[in-house]
Amino acid sequence: MDNPYNITSYLEIDFELAYEGVATTFLLAALNYMVILFCNITLILTIVLNRSLHQPMHLILLSLPINDLIGTTALFPQVLKEILTDSKKIHYAACITQAFFIHIYAGGTVFILTAMAYDRYIAICHPLRYNTVMTNAHIMKVIGITWMATVVVIAVLFFLLLRLPRCRSVLTQPYCDNPSLLTLVCADTSINNIYGLFLVAFTQVVANATVLYTYLRILIMCYKSKRSDTKAKALQTCATHLIVFLLLECLGLFTIISYRIKNVSPYLRRFIGLSTLIFPPTLNPIIYGLKTKEIREKLVYVLRHKLCFPLVGAFRATN
Repeated sequence: MDNPYNITSYLEIDFELAYEGVATTFLLAALNYMVILFCNITLILTIVLNRSLHQPMHLILLSLPINDLIGTTALFPQVLKEILTDSKKIHYAACITQAFFIHIYAGGTVFILTAMAYDRYIAICHPLRYNTVMTNAHIMKVIGITWMATVVVIAVLFFLLLRLPRCRSVLTQPYCDNPSLLTLVCADTSINNIYGLFLVAFTQVVANATVLYTYLRILIMCYKSKRSDTKAKALQTCATHLIVFLLLECLGLFTIISYRIKNVSPYLRRFIGLSTLIFPPTLNPIIYGLKTKEIREKLVYVLRHKLCFPLVGAFRATN
């Protein structure tokens, strides 16, 4: 009764890689993962350890590298294991766990970037009210709602998936996600499809409407401003945020839509899907960290005074 379709607890992953490219692919993937870990952990520690950065914008920003680490850690260890061992198998429970956290990452990124757009809107369009509106209590509420909403909607998505019987064991992706897991089900998935489409439509409408409205108001405010330095700084900040948001939206939407279009190349789908999980976590700490003046200055200070000077002093003492 527990296994009516006589299936194993392991799934086969469609991960094709030529023997000649195994070493190169493994080294590049491992290097990329280490870069993501180093950059995001450095950004987290820089914000956490400097009290001067405990401001609304930076507290919201703190959620982004944490979320990026969740997504990449769900992906890279399993992919590196597949490359190194050529096993092409993953336990069903591990696959569900990986898919859950990958979807947490995807949904969390959209909500966090939306919250950051809201913060920039208050800061630029209502600067005199910023400290009154963006209090610590309000920031904690925004961050809490962002994470809670992400976890709840993704938990419901996987609850609907796990209630269905599985009768197949071959995935069409090199990693696990909800659409590929649904292809393993031998039952009516109408409720899952309806909820999935509703979830995508709702999040896209809310996120895109919020971002579009806030950045439109920011652009209008910038063009009305008589101070060229303020206008240039605001436009540069908003343009960077908008590019990252649009990149994520395009990659994510293509991945979602591609599952419903039979003529899409599976190789293109895999490439776009992996790009969604690789490029944003790699670029986010650079764009939102190093390009933010306050964070850049604190990071340089820590590297110079906390690391370089003690090392130089120790070297001189031993010589």
